[in-house]
Formats: sequence, structure tokens, C-alpha cells
Amino acid sequence: MKKYLFLFAVCVSLALSSGQAYAQRYLPGMKGVELRGGFAGNLKSPVDWYTGFAVSGYTKKANHWVAGVEYLLKNYGYRGTSVPRAQFTAEGGYYLKFLSDPAKIFFLSVGGSALVGYETLNWGEKVLYDGSMLSHRDAFVYGGALTLELESYVTDRIVLLAHVRERVLWGSSLGKFTTQFGLGVRFIIN
Repeated sequence: MKKYLFLFAVCVSLALSSGQAYAQRYLPGMKGVELRGGFAGNLKSPVDWYTGFAVSGYTKKANHWVAGVEYLLKNYGYRGTSVPRAQFTAEGGYYLKFLSDPAKIFFLSVGGSALVGYETLNWGEKVLYDGSMLSHRDAFVYGGALTLELESYVTDRIVLLAHVRERVLWGSSLGKFTTQFGLGVRFIIN
């Protein structure tokens, strides 16, 4: 019995490790969907976070485009409580691959994106709990982002992502710049 169990384990190991089609990565026309999230702003306040969903497609020369939506929440301290700032943005961008390993498992890309969306402070409530009035207002925001992204292929259809991103958005009555550190997963659908 142990002999058959050992042979079965060897066959399964060979089946899982062989036949890796590394050539099926970064082909023109391939598309994927991705989920991403992470920390926004400084890393001292872990309650500042973002999450997003995007669709991506690969082009010639191993580059890719991205179109997606994102939700970002930053909290500002005020007398022992926090005042939330939420941004809802849509993104369209293009990423250039500039480094990869010979096995085509890791890819490093740099990308630029255009962003447009809406920002709300304290969910539209101007009066705080102690009667203070907010001088900032809700607004439409627009701008762009510069991203450094590392892709790691787990399989030919599942990609783990790590990225650092700097967003700049005009139209806000608060700060224009936001740094993001995040992780994500992309599922290749064709």
C-alpha cells in the first residue's frame, strides 16, 4: 500500500510541477480582473485604507492597460474622534514593463493613470458633534497617479500584485497628494 501511495504522490507532484506554460504570460489580448487594497497616506494610522476593482489587458511588448474604480478612506483626528474623508475615483492607465526574470514569474512595471471622482468630508455633514463647522466642502476631484507595480505569477491564471502609488488630485479642499501601499490579486480570464 505504501508503494502505491508513494507512486501516486510522485505522479501528482510531476503533474503539478511539469507542464508550466510560461509562454502563456503577458500575451497580447489577454485580459484579467483584479482586486486590490492597502494603506493610504502614512503608515502610522492603519485606519487609512483603500480598496479597488479593475480590468486589465495586455498589449504588444508586454505592457498592459488598466481601467477600474477605487474607494479611499482617510481619517483626520479631531478632539478624540475622527473626521472621515472618502474618495470615489475611476481610473484609466497604462503600465510599461521594464524588468522581468528569465522564468517569467516576476515582472516590474511603472505606470501612469488618469483619475476622476468625488470626495466627501464627514459624509456631507458640516456640523461636528461639538457644534464646530467644517470649512472644507465636498467636491469633484481629478488628477493622476504614478505607480510602481510588482507582479508575481502563482500560476498562469493567478497573479499576485504589490504596488506603491502616488496620487495627486486637484479640486479637493484638503491635501492633493496621497501615497498608497498595497497588495492585490489578478485573475487572467482569457
